[in-house]
Amino acid sequence: MTILLAPDSFKGTLSAEEVSEILSSAAHEVFPDVKTISLPSADGGEGTVSAILSSGAGEKVSFPVHGPLGGKRMASYARLSETEVLMEMAEASGLTLISEEERNPLQTSTFGTGEMILHALAHGARHIFIGIGGSATSDGGMGAMEALGIRFPDGNGKLLPGCGASLARVEKIDLTGLSPLARSAEFTILSDVTNPLCGPKGAVRVFAPQKGADPSMVEILEKGMEHYRDILTKTFGVNPDTIPGSGAAGGLGAALFLFLKGKMVSGAEEVLRFNHFDEYLKETDLVITGEGRTDSQSADGKIVSIIATHCQRAKVPCLIFSASLGKGAEKLEGPGVRVKAAARNDREIEASMKHPKEFYKRAAIHLFQSMK
Repeated sequence: MTILLAPDSFKGTLSAEEVSEILSSAAHEVFPDVKTISLPSADGGEGTVSAILSSGAGEKVSFPVHGPLGGKRMASYARLSETEVLMEMAEASGLTLISEEERNPLQTSTFGTGEMILHALAHGARHIFIGIGGSATSDGGMGAMEALGIRFPDGNGKLLPGCGASLARVEKIDLTGLSPLARSAEFTILSDVTNPLCGPKGAVRVFAPQKGADPSMVEILEKGMEHYRDILTKTFGVNPDTIPGSGAAGGLGAALFLFLKGKMVSGAEEVLRFNHFDEYLKETDLVITGEGRTDSQSADGKIVSIIATHCQRAKVPCLIFSASLGKGAEKLEGPGVRVKAAARNDREIEASMKHPKEFYKRAAIHLFQSMK
């Protein structure tokens, strides 16, 4: 029997690579002759670069950038060829890079993401794939564009720094300084959300609270984003709210689409293409994927649902074995697709958070024993 292991990361506890290792170890304990293929996966958010590198699809490139609050940190991307690279904004501007106490989307910036783009362009990249999940920011992509040479003056001509607090003060966008390399490069935006820039389902109201915004900060950011949206509309002749995914990563989706003419695609589909998932599927008897928590949102373009669809198409059984399940997880079940949880109640969830490796390993062994 051949089992293809293609989990996402269990955010906050286990990386996709660690989940794959645990599943492989458990499978071999129960079925000594089993063949396992580990293919850690992601959907454009945190862990995308490491998932691709672990599959052998790229070469790691590391260098210093500015983090969400300005301090220096090391970031990495995957060089896929001489002219193609894959990066994720979370490497430079991600929420996990700052503590809960430091979270403040009025001050966080995507400047470091722009630095990553500049570095790749300066080293020969002409096609950049960029995942935009897991951000700590709500700056509309101003920081990233600032790093690429674009200027955002206020009403008095003073240049504004790229951060959430600047959104309401922008009166003009000066495109003349945009890096020539960025002008001529191709950008593919990997995203698993379709939220607009503003409104009830927009970048601020849906995601800013997760990034540290209290109710009053949400109102400040939303008004600022509405003003910024109007400036973008005036500059480009396109209302960002009509662009699905413009609200991803605190509005970075809108900036990459408008300033850099990026193409928005499913991050999950691109990752599966990069790691040749369908080719491995041809020699597989069972696929096991999973994530930290599977619920109704998982069916909307998350990697586990995309993997399940590929398996159904190939008529290969698929098991979504996540750390826990939430409301609506049953939506993913269908012909050949089952959904199971390692932790089945609040007590077990708490235990799994304290000792994730040990808990998931025991649950995985129990799962494989039930298959005998």
